[in-house]
Amino acid sequence: MNKLILLTAIVFTFTISCSNSNRTKNTNNASNQTVVKMDSTKPNTNLITQKITPYLWVEKDAKAVADYYLSIFKDGKLKDFRKFDTDESGNNAGIETAVIEIAGMEFSILAAGPLFKFNEAVSFVINTKDQAETDYYWEALTANGGEEGSCGWCKDKYGLSWQVVPIEYYELIHSNNPKVREKAMKNTLKQKKLILSELK
Repeated sequence: MNKLILLTAIVFTFTISCSNSNRTKNTNNASNQTVVKMDSTKPNTNLITQKITPYLWVEKDAKAVADYYLSIFKDGKLKDFRKFDTDESGNNAGIETAVIEIAGMEFSILAAGPLFKFNEAVSFVINTKDQAETDYYWEALTANGGEEGSCGWCKDKYGLSWQVVPIEYYELIHSNNPKVREKAMKNTLKQKKLILSELK
């Protein structure tokens, strides 16, 4: 299994590193690799645009996972999608990879079987501008199989953990007034979704 994991990681890394983003679609008849390129704004450069990229391992259908996150983060885009068959990947089910950009940040997605699951040890914080935006992301992420947690934490339908936090919340818990801090922290422990009006 370790050999498969290593091979999969190498294939994905090599694929992304060697990509030429000036092509919008390329299907190689000599192999069963499917390549869909969505971002052609920077010709002759590779897809890697940030120092650290979150890398999400899912069981299957990287394109569906990408579409799911892009349906929530409306300003996002699909930057790359590839599908490798059994012979190419060394995985009986084949593998799929995708790169998305949401909220200005790239995420890589690898669909390579049910070997690993998400847990709360890693989460992503969405800093929202107000209660309305907090409500939007909370409802979107917990719908259709997602799960509410406590203190602003939730899981999406794939089990990935998120914290949906209005930026005003930080002002409350870092206030110079100890009574403001105490009320915000005490009421946080009673909440699932953070509700500013109850924290002030």
